[in-house]
Amino acid sequence: MNTDHPKIVLLYQSLLGIYGDHGNAVVLTKRLQWRGIDAELVTVEPGQKVPTDGAVYLLGGGEDTAQITAVQELKANDGLFTALDNGAMLFAVCAGYQICGKSFTIGARDEVIEGLGLLDAETRRGSERAVGEVLHIWTQSDGSTCPITGFENHGGWTELGSDAQPLAAVEVGWGNGNRRDEGAVQGRVIGTYPHGPVLARNPKLADHVLEMALGHHLEPLDLPEITALRQRRIHAVRAGRP
Repeated sequence: MNTDHPKIVLLYQSLLGIYGDHGNAVVLTKRLQWRGIDAELVTVEPGQKVPTDGAVYLLGGGEDTAQITAVQELKANDGLFTALDNGAMLFAVCAGYQICGKSFTIGARDEVIEGLGLLDAETRRGSERAVGEVLHIWTQSDGSTCPITGFENHGGWTELGSDAQPLAAVEVGWGNGNRRDEGAVQGRVIGTYPHGPVLARNPKLADHVLEMALGHHLEPLDLPEITALRQRRIHAVRAGRP
């Protein structure tokens, strides 16, 4: 990985891109460029070789058949696994989060599909669909807390095993399906349900992903308009407004 010219790798936008989660890749790239770091956004589609020298890899939301195809493609091409071994980060949203686990189900018959095994997590169909604005509380490495905003739209409920830790605690929404915890973190893999795109709504989370990938602290960006919009969104969700 070249930390002077880091690559942000967006995986399978044609399969896992129905909720605008490609915006997470744009956000990461721009937040590096705004700091004077020569970052490059690379898009990889099924059938193309996954580069092994990326800093951050991203997966987004999609439907059942897209999930199966994505798993098959990623297993057939070991570029992502090699990149993670080399120190890259993986940030996966919704369907992308589910396929990173040990297994997930699809279809009316709840067919169990083997996942990538990057997270100690299993996803099964929930008793109802989780839809709406969310607010989760993320505890950062220094012990301070930070709200995470976004919106969820998923029918799968995810249970974590002992090797994975929740990303955040649920304040508003379903999260992993238990209204208690949300997302998963294991090693250099982060999975989460909110769209938004979630990294556009949550700059500190975006910078956390980048700092983990690059291995050093990034100075904060002063973007008052983003801070103001974020605060309005947090207040609206807590007030129960859409």
